[in-house]
Order: sequence, then C-alpha cells, then structure tokens
Amino acid sequence: MMKNHSLLVFILLVLVFYTGEATSSTKPHIIFILADDLGWNDVSFHGSDQIPTPNIDKLAQEGIILMNYYVSPICTPTRSAIMTGRHPIHTGMQHGTVTGPLPYGLPLNETTIAQRLKMHGYSTHMVGKWHLGFFAKEYIPTERGFDTHFGYYMGKEDYFEHTTLEDKYWGFDFHKNGEVYKPVFGQYSTEIFTSEAQRILQQHDPSQPLFMYFAHQAVHSADPDQPLQAPAKYVQRFPTIENEDRRMFAAMVSAMDDSIGNLTQTLIDTGLYNNTVIFFTTDNGGPPASFDYNYANNWPLRGTKNTMWEGGVRGTGFVHSPLLEKPKRISEDMLHVCDWFPTMYRLAGGNVSELTNLDGYDVWDTLSKGTTSPRKEILHNIDPIGNFSALRRGDYKIVIGNDYKGKWDGWFNAIGPVDDYNPPPLKPGRVSCPPRPANATTNCKPTEKPCLFNIRNDPCEFYNIAPWNQDLVKELQARVQAWNVTAVTPANQPIDPKADPKLHGGYWVPWVNLTQSRAIV
Repeated sequence: MMKNHSLLVFILLVLVFYTGEATSSTKPHIIFILADDLGWNDVSFHGSDQIPTPNIDKLAQEGIILMNYYVSPICTPTRSAIMTGRHPIHTGMQHGTVTGPLPYGLPLNETTIAQRLKMHGYSTHMVGKWHLGFFAKEYIPTERGFDTHFGYYMGKEDYFEHTTLEDKYWGFDFHKNGEVYKPVFGQYSTEIFTSEAQRILQQHDPSQPLFMYFAHQAVHSADPDQPLQAPAKYVQRFPTIENEDRRMFAAMVSAMDDSIGNLTQTLIDTGLYNNTVIFFTTDNGGPPASFDYNYANNWPLRGTKNTMWEGGVRGTGFVHSPLLEKPKRISEDMLHVCDWFPTMYRLAGGNVSELTNLDGYDVWDTLSKGTTSPRKEILHNIDPIGNFSALRRGDYKIVIGNDYKGKWDGWFNAIGPVDDYNPPPLKPGRVSCPPRPANATTNCKPTEKPCLFNIRNDPCEFYNIAPWNQDLVKELQARVQAWNVTAVTPANQPIDPKADPKLHGGYWVPWVNLTQSRAIV
C-alpha cells in the first residue's frame, strides 16, 4: 500500500510539473510594431517638445533606444526587408512602392519571417498595413505565413471610410483573413487595429509562442482631399500648436501612443508581458512641410522620407523586453532593418547559420548584452530608375545623386524649411550636430559629384568633406558598385486597368488568377 501511495504521489508531481510547463511558452512572444512615416523628432524620447509620447517613451527608456538604426527611405522596401531579411535591391523592391493597380509584389520565392516562425511553432498574426502586393491572392498576408490578417493591402487610405484613390482608381480596401470586411466603415483605423490586437492577445493560448506584426496606418497621410485625420478627443490635446495640419498630425501620433500603451497593458493583464520582446520602428523618415500631404518632423536631420539623407533613412526605433540582460540603455551601434529577421529567428529557437542569402545580422546580443554590433556597413539604397544611391561604412557616408531634383535636400521642421541651427540642450536620445556653416546648402551637389559626410561627428550632414578625402570617396564608390553587381532588376510593373475596383464591386481585391495565367502559358 505504501509503495502504491508513493507511486501515486510521484505521478501527481510529474503531472503538475508538465502541466505547469504547458501554461507558458518557453519561446518568447514577439510583438513587432511598425509606425508609418514617423519622423525622428515626432516622439518625445528624441526631444520633441510638441508631441508628448509617454507610452512610447516608457517602453523606449526602459528598453534600448536605437540611435544609429536605419530603414529604407520609403514604405514598401522597408516592409520587404522586415519580411525577408534581405535588402530590397535583392528582392526587386528597391524603387518606389506597390500602389494599388500594379501587378507585382514581394516575390513568392521569398520565405517571410511569419513562415519561418510558423515552422518553429508560432501562432502568427498581422494587424494593419501590408503594402507588399495583392494583385493575386498568393501575395496577400494569409498566404505568406500569417494565420490571420485584419487590415488593408495598400499604402494609404481614409482612416474612417477605409477607401482610397490610387492612380485614378477608387475603392474600399479593408480585409479580414483575405475577405472584404465592411463592418469597420466609419471607425478610426488606429482604434480598431488596437482592439483587434488586444483581442488576439486576450484569446491567445500562452502555451504557444505568438508573433504579432502590428503595422500601423498612423501616421501616414490619407487621400489628398482630407489627408490628416484623428478623432476630436485627440486634436483637443494640442491647443497650443498653431498650425492646423501639424496639430492634426500630433493628434494622430497621440492616438498611436495610446494604442501602444493599451497594447502593453493587455500584455501585462494576460500574463504574456514577462516573456515578450517588443520591437518598434518607423518604416522611413518623416514627410514634413506638406511632403506627401503630411507634417512630420525629422529636425535636426537633413532631408525627408524617400531621400538618401539621414532624415529619410535614420529610423526612430527601440527594443523593449523584460528578457533584455542590460536594459535602460541608449545604443549607438549600427543596425539595419534587415537585421530584425535573423534576430527574431534566433529568438524563436532557429539556427541563423542555416539561413542563406540574408543581408541582416543576428543582433540580439548587441541589444540584450550590449556587445558590439557585427554590422559595419549599411547600403541605404541603389535606385537604378531614380539614379541615386547612398552607403554608410563606419563613420562615413557617401551620397550619389538625388531625388525630386533636390527639392527636399534641405533641413525642415514640421511646417517648412529652416535656415539656421541652434543646438538644443544636449539630452539622452537627442542628436547633436556641429555649428551649421554658411555654405551648408551649397557645399554638396550630389548630382554633379558624390558627397561625403562623417555621420558620427556630423549627423546633420552640414559638412561635405569629399573634396579633401578623395581616396575615401573612391573606396565607398567601390563598395556601392560591389553591392550593385548583386542587385536584381526592380520588379515594378505598369498599371493594370483590370485592377479598377469598379470591376470588382467597388473593392480593392486580387484581380489576377495565377493558376489560370500559368495554364494559359
């Protein structure tokens, strides 16, 4: 009888042990939050004195603030790099964006991070903006590794009506798991995305690791007739901002900040927080002074969204997690958006050395332990159609050519160009630049000759040092050329009139049947 009793106790202890193991995943949950068109100076942890972002700041300041982190200069290329860990020049995504009626997307031979994480047992969910092609159903999120998707396919839309005008075609663009989803009409994007993300967390089985890719619409502009939109309760928070457009932009940022606060609280309430890693990044620099009908702020960095200047490619970003060994730091290490793929894969238990053709590095030790980043070079882009490129190697950056005929090559605050620079008080998280020389606007003409900057000492790109550093210019030109040899042709395609929502009930939906197309071929 005593033996039987001991055996019963042993069995019960084993059951309790394994039941406890099953209550929470041993792999971390991964929450990847992507802001859209957020400028360097649009968050208060970088020094913004106009827009308080307390929830974003708390996560950033208790995590790792990234000061030398870079993204692509515009939406689609950055998103392709997040999904694949490959530079856009290697996937054909290096020029422009995938607008609605263009029949191309992220190549189907690319394995996405969602697909990789599913192989390691993750539940995968996407909320928000896709912008990687949808002309055929094989390209939409639920066919690219996501168990669920709640959001829209294109690059912009009305925040309330969820309609958009793209290349003269107008229609409704909101989808749930591959199907048109109309009940969201009239509801504000940031709020409904947040509610969906919270629902996913609340219903998630904690024994399974979770990956959530939360790609905000905020703070991208909507259509030109009413480009900036937010509920009145957010606009009312900023009575001291005189410019109406900047005030509306601030309201949009504030709504996103509330969203991130609510999402964080839900992680805590559901017991998931202690085993979660949160990545936060913008997709590109901000569009100020009515660029793309928007009023972001990259000050004091030079340039805007879709330029090679620091204001276009230096990304606002941080990593937050109770799993960080050395949190509450500001990192000056060089990081690139391609690095997130192998870093997340490693967190999921994958062997990064088994992955091929990656352009990213596993930087988890850099983030968690403070070890030196393995990255020494960043190709900002090579655009063979726009005929411009830029690369940073160590402290030095070369800029070759420009876009918009130089219109956006200067320095801007939210509402217009700025012709002087008075260094603000030096605080953690702020960029510090040397005095601005009188010839700042004329000493660099990248369409005539390559320009060279020491980004560590001159992050505002005031001083073109190319004239007396020609050996270094030639060295960096050679590096650009070495990258260019590996580039593929841009995948861009001409407009296909068959995409017109009028032909599809008024909705933006896939319009090409690849199975039939292949059968015809």
